[in-house]
Amino acid sequence: MPRRSTAFVRAARTAATLGLAIALPAIAVPPPAAAQSAQGHPDWPGAGDLFVGTCYQPIDRSPAQIKQDIAIMKAAGFNMVRMGDLSWDSFEPEEGRFNFEWFDDVIAQMHKAGIKVIVDIPGQPAPIWLHKAYPGVDLVNQEGARLHPATRYWDNISDPDYRRLMRRMAERIMQRYAHNPAVIALGYTNEIGNGQMSFSEADRQRFISWLQRKYGSIEALNKAWATQRWSRRINSWDQVDVPYLHGPGPNERYLDLHRYWSDDTVGALRELEAVRKQFAPNLPVASNFWPTAWGKGFDYLRAWEGISTYGAQGFYPGEPVGAAFEVMMNKAGHTTPVWFNEFTAGGGGFYGTPGRSRMWAYFGLIYYSQTFLAWTFNSHSGGEEQALFGLVDHDGRPSWKVDEFATIAREFKAIKALGFPRYHTPQVALHYSFDTNWLTSPPEGPNTMQEYFKGKYQEQVKAGFEPFYRDNIDTAVIDIGHDAIDKYKLVVLSSAYVMDQATSDAIRKYVANGGTVIMTGYSAKVDSTAKWFETPLPGGLTDVFGLRTNEFYRAPQPLKVSFAGQALTGTDDYYEVLEPSTAQTLATFENTLKRSPAITVNRFGKGRAIYLATAPQAALLGPLVRSLYAQLGIARGPETPEGVVAREVDGRTLYVNTTPAPISVPIAGSKTGAISKQRYTGHLDLPGYGAEIVE
Repeated sequence: MPRRSTAFVRAARTAATLGLAIALPAIAVPPPAAAQSAQGHPDWPGAGDLFVGTCYQPIDRSPAQIKQDIAIMKAAGFNMVRMGDLSWDSFEPEEGRFNFEWFDDVIAQMHKAGIKVIVDIPGQPAPIWLHKAYPGVDLVNQEGARLHPATRYWDNISDPDYRRLMRRMAERIMQRYAHNPAVIALGYTNEIGNGQMSFSEADRQRFISWLQRKYGSIEALNKAWATQRWSRRINSWDQVDVPYLHGPGPNERYLDLHRYWSDDTVGALRELEAVRKQFAPNLPVASNFWPTAWGKGFDYLRAWEGISTYGAQGFYPGEPVGAAFEVMMNKAGHTTPVWFNEFTAGGGGFYGTPGRSRMWAYFGLIYYSQTFLAWTFNSHSGGEEQALFGLVDHDGRPSWKVDEFATIAREFKAIKALGFPRYHTPQVALHYSFDTNWLTSPPEGPNTMQEYFKGKYQEQVKAGFEPFYRDNIDTAVIDIGHDAIDKYKLVVLSSAYVMDQATSDAIRKYVANGGTVIMTGYSAKVDSTAKWFETPLPGGLTDVFGLRTNEFYRAPQPLKVSFAGQALTGTDDYYEVLEPSTAQTLATFENTLKRSPAITVNRFGKGRAIYLATAPQAALLGPLVRSLYAQLGIARGPETPEGVVAREVDGRTLYVNTTPAPISVPIAGSKTGAISKQRYTGHLDLPGYGAEIVE
């Protein structure tokens, strides 16, 4: 019998403490959401389809330039473009006067060149004539000043006239292009989620109507907003004001402000979806959303299935962990791949880096992506993006970036039959909350929130994502209060500060039925109205986790934790003093004033609830989750050096070097590169930004 490694023995001992069985019961997989499911549409893009192309604004180009541009695209092997966004006043120069003939001609030329088209319904920016005819579309800032549309996305999309005219534009476009042979998909109002809130009297009345639907009575509103504090009691609906975005104000109102604008944005998208169902049910939807925009944003993870067929985004990555996290958040609970409706090429003040776009394209393949549309085709010569550099220079000459995207197109055409785009189901789910994100980022003014909750919520959730990224394990990013979680082998909640009833119920049911949950400090402190629970913490879940977490401190030095024979050092000074009732201690803080449990596990029903008594941090979460892999049946991905990500795809392994420096990757035996056709023995030498598929 071969000797077992020390790591294996430690993991086995930890598993024994957790009471995890080697053989786990089968977990039922919930049916996919039906509203925008690709099931039943075999003609919609799926397995074996990869698309490489560009975003294109023909309104910037003359007929001769358009002809030349399409010739460049065809020669480069592009098979998709996205057009129509940002062009409302080109389709409707005056209210009620429509002009689509110019767009018909461009689509016909694309079709002749073998290029498919995403038609993006232009919702923002709204035309100037619309603002002049309907002043309600103008924004009013929180000081009461009316703002003319001085910059993009300064449109009040909640205005009834805006919504009426947006729907009419969508109807005209869908009726015209639903059955055009070149059109492959639709998009809704570019980068919706971006923009600014409005504070007009009409907005106040719409906000009051929303509150009336949500709370039902003034009494319920007063309770939710804790208006007894500081003499803020509201006696009638007429006394309600729109909370300030830029402070000051109580947390409860601030959260409802963001919920209101989120619901308004989702409502606009659902109106467009209703138009699609009437006029273009044959076409899927892949919209360039921006749900995390700091102007407004919207709760995409509690709405995704009713407004999109494919998770889509503008992909402008920084560091790889954050890029992967963002893609998985946009994928949400979709069983379909991700579309990069805008994909990094050059950028604002950035001409580009040779090899970088190709690397991110292969990185995208690892993270379920199917479509790669360069932003943008021609470098912009005017407007707010005049120093934004695309594939073609300002003088019309193709840059080296055209050749790089041509390489991507050629290589992807050759490998798409090797299991791309990926359809593998993630093994792990990570919880993300729109409410927690906004609540822990309060407006300026008197507020003790950030004196307690240190750091940024998104970064703390990414800390929970990072160990799985390092281990090349697929991890869904979802809102577990919205999506079923019984198909996942492990669920992680990082700083789940807001614990609403739906999320609490999901945790309780999942663990009772045999699931394993890890939750960190800062979790379950406030209820759905943003007020602290007046019960033992974690609110509503003390029995599930078998402990109380009310007491907390900040250590004067990095926290040291003893776990499974390992000495770990944390990166955050916050810690909670756990008071176990039925929970068992797995690890302790070694250098706090009073030694207390750092990690506990509680048996609840058939499953396990694990609590990490500090802020989420990869230094502590990594060893913890790795101790669970074998017993939960979580398969690690290929082992790779720092800077290299990889996945096994249909018996082959795709490796991507995310760094500009060469890296050597150990491999077993001899393998052939499906991209390079080279033979590798014992190691794979990846150049900077290099990618290879070995078999």
